[in-house]
Amino acid sequence: MAIFVATDFSVSINGSTALASYLTQVELKTSATDITTTAFGSSWVTRVGGLREGSLTLTFNQDYAASTVDATLWPLLGSNATVVIKPTSSAVGTANPAYTAICVVNDLTPVSGTVGDLATFSVTWPTTGTVSRATA
Repeated sequence: MAIFVATDFSVSINGSTALASYLTQVELKTSATDITTTAFGSSWVTRVGGLREGSLTLTFNQDYAASTVDATLWPLLGSNATVVIKPTSSAVGTANPAYTAICVVNDLTPVSGTVGDLATFSVTWPTTGTVSRATA
């Protein structure tokens, strides 16, 4: 896969891609803490990588109809959800890796809007455990 325009991200939540058509933005962020290892006599700070963590941000167009956004996400509040993200809906491969994370659904904004605007909302969920990357 070359440089591309993001038009076909595949996002599944607990095995369902039903909400993918409501998503307008996805961001999986991972990081590792840096632990200072500087000892006396050093004139520069030294570091090693420490614990890793992640977070997932999703932006949805809201829909309250049965089996859509609100009806799917509301029951997940306070539980864990397995999320799989791919750059495209094509099969997993070296040019289309699948990132899998278990997210703690601790954030949900069921109602958000301004008069005359599209009803949208964003969630940011922390990951728990390993975020994996598959290419096959």
